Amino acid sequence: MRRTSAQIRPALAVAVAAALVLVGCTTEPEDREARAVFRAGSADLADPYVPGSGNGGYDVAAYRLAVRYDPASDRLAGRARIEATATHGLSRFNLDLTGLEVAAVTVDGGPARHHRDGHELVVTPGSGIPAGRRFTVDVEYSGVPTARSAGPLGSGGFLHTADGAIALGQPHSAAAWFPVNDHPSDKATYDIEATVPDGLAALSNGVPEERVSRDGWTTWRWSERSPMASYLATLVIGDYRVETGTHAGKPIVTAVPASLPATGPEATSVARTGEIADFLASRFGPYPFDSYGGVVVTDDRVGYALETQSRPVYGPSFFRNGRLNLGVVTHELAHQWFGNSVTVTGWRDIWLNEGFATYAEWLWEEHDGGRSAQRIFESQYAMTDWSRPTLDPGRERLFGTAVYQRGALAVHALRRVVGDDTFFTILRTWTDQRRGGNATTDDLVALAERVSEKPLRPLFDAWLTGTTAPALP
Repeated sequence: MRRTSAQIRPALAVAVAAALVLVGCTTEPEDREARAVFRAGSADLADPYVPGSGNGGYDVAAYRLAVRYDPASDRLAGRARIEATATHGLSRFNLDLTGLEVAAVTVDGGPARHHRDGHELVVTPGSGIPAGRRFTVDVEYSGVPTARSAGPLGSGGFLHTADGAIALGQPHSAAAWFPVNDHPSDKATYDIEATVPDGLAALSNGVPEERVSRDGWTTWRWSERSPMASYLATLVIGDYRVETGTHAGKPIVTAVPASLPATGPEATSVARTGEIADFLASRFGPYPFDSYGGVVVTDDRVGYALETQSRPVYGPSFFRNGRLNLGVVTHELAHQWFGNSVTVTGWRDIWLNEGFATYAEWLWEEHDGGRSAQRIFESQYAMTDWSRPTLDPGRERLFGTAVYQRGALAVHALRRVVGDDTFFTILRTWTDQRRGGNATTDDLVALAERVSEKPLRPLFDAWLTGTTAPALP
């Protein structure tokens, strides 16, 4: 966004200044300079994988969301409080919001002008917000939320179901149900309360808080105190059998549709969440969040599982054969370290999420009495298409095999080159030093070289972007 400024001829400027002196309104130079630095925040963070998503000019610290959803009408009414800090002087700023109608916006308690520009909510506060200032935005909104295609994986956004709704999707979903800076580079804490008809569950991220019922409606409250990327926020509403307890001193919440048997593969698989998380912690370092859990959904539009923070959501296709699926549980739990706690700065580095989560499946299979990680590596190596890169795979292959399987191959190749002790030291150092933040592939290469004291850039280049099969280490 270009910054505009008035062009005042010198003579006119002198005349205006003289007039201000006469009325006692002389503007000090520093005041003029402060006003001059206010400009509009960008409406796009220029990530080519998600054009139009994310906004510049501010950094969000916290979202406080209160939504009321009626499945009978599919209408949602919400209030969002967003606490942010201006990264430069702001004359106005944008939030991502799809489809919903906005009734009112305030900034720091004062009315603000707002209008819609496609999927953008454009907010103009009553006065400019100086760089470095913390400010609060309150938005009242309502309407029928929308769903969108998630490509080959299925649908995302806000999906109306027979008994409720599912807010889910990658790389998009959050803007379908609340105003947000919708890019993983701007992580924040979340307080989410969802009010739904009595008898329905409203499941979300983080620690469960007090639940209150009144006049035929129940409010479910959740608190996620670790920074979370917006695509990891979820809300699942419906008739669910909710199991609560503690694991390792932290709350664990799992939920399966009431229509599924209590001893079915879905419930039995997610019931092993704590056990699998403990195994992964032995490899990756301490579990990074304040709660555990998992939610199973039966809507066929959800053709994927997603690592929604602290409480992954599993689509129905993973349990169709009637057997346990501990591999998918392992994959989504591994994301709590790789993807959720340590989050990509931009989507070109998605292999940092998926490659490590896929490798975690290999580790679990070996631990659970199956094939060794080395054997899986050799088998996958033989069937890999090396013409497709893992790093920066392109929008059409964001969830392609190269990202997942070739990414896992790169992880195991690193292990082979540096040795087991150094390899797991690299992983634990990564999850410790980058906890709660964002990172890139270059960051991982630099850390791996520092810990191993080896030049590893050629190794990563060959396994992530080379166009021919690398030599086996």
